[in-house]
Amino acid sequence: MPGHIIGWAHTRFGKLDDETLESLVARVSADAVADSGLDPADIDEVFVGHFNQGMVPQGFPASLVLQGDAVPRFTPVTRVENACATGSAALRQAAAAIGSGQARAVLVVGVETMTAASAEQVRTALVSASYVREEGGEGASFAGIFGRIADLYFQRHGDRSEALARIAAKNHRNGAANPLAHMRKDLGFDFCNAVSEKNPIVAGPLRRTDCSMVSDGAAALVLAHPDVAATVGKAVALRAQAQVNDFLPLARRDIVRLEGCAVAWARALERAGLTLADLDFVETHDCFTIAELIEYEAMGLTGPGQGHRAIMEGWTEIGGRLPVNPSGGLKAKGHPIGATGVSMHVMAAMQLADAPVGLPVPGAAKAGIFNMGGAGVANYVSILERVR
Repeated sequence: MPGHIIGWAHTRFGKLDDETLESLVARVSADAVADSGLDPADIDEVFVGHFNQGMVPQGFPASLVLQGDAVPRFTPVTRVENACATGSAALRQAAAAIGSGQARAVLVVGVETMTAASAEQVRTALVSASYVREEGGEGASFAGIFGRIADLYFQRHGDRSEALARIAAKNHRNGAANPLAHMRKDLGFDFCNAVSEKNPIVAGPLRRTDCSMVSDGAAALVLAHPDVAATVGKAVALRAQAQVNDFLPLARRDIVRLEGCAVAWARALERAGLTLADLDFVETHDCFTIAELIEYEAMGLTGPGQGHRAIMEGWTEIGGRLPVNPSGGLKAKGHPIGATGVSMHVMAAMQLADAPVGLPVPGAAKAGIFNMGGAGVANYVSILERVR
């Protein structure tokens, strides 16, 4: 077992005009260590997830952790980046440090400030997570990439616009109950399903409500060896973790199947000794609603081309067969790139510790998390389990 999550912290996500990269890092770092019950000197190492790619001038943020009181001076700190899966990549490094015996308690921080950057800066930064030689260029965008994926999916399996709208409505309904979410508004199915002046087509068949938002925010957690976790008040086990990388060019793979996601899920569940049916909920990477739809199929909830059944028949709602994104997901909670993976783990850990932010999943003991970098390129699955 790679370690136990014993403390966490999470800012509100959104347009945070009064915050900076430095203030966000300092706050969540100090709060997560304090929440863990450990002394700052007990933290052996720190990993900071920060995507950036030119959205802020500070391209070397690791030692910003030392600006506050989270850890002592001279603590080793390393910045990690793996596109939209940056936060989960930082957690994986923490788990490796504990598993190898190099550390017994590690602080993991995920952070991004995006809203102060221009639209062009954000577009260019995000497109850099694609195969730029073939998929970049003037006017290229990640909405365009996922719009193309949606077009191809609809050509193969039929128009699933209504299913996408139901995914958006579900996640906005869940997010409305989350005080840390970027958008706390239940938009309703009818609004999400209709193309209108306030909900225009963005790319392919994707409407504005099918796309996650540009956000600022940070999250942090403390991962500890089980022996250390036994000395503090709460613990959520990182029971298993898997990382799978696929080809970067879309042209080299079937982009409507998210095969890397499927392999990551299979490996993580095998390592945990579990099946998908053993999980009580999932936090999944809904950067676009078409991604969540295909992820239903990749995780094994439905067969290929049948993902619409999971949402249309209520399986992924709170109280359904497998609730998905009770936090509101990236769609409503927000998607500050470097913070997202850490946020997903914090939200899941809080559910499992009976301290949910927002809607509870009653009796939840086990959870799955899928975080994706690029369009199905870097794929991370974690299995969490309540200890106490």
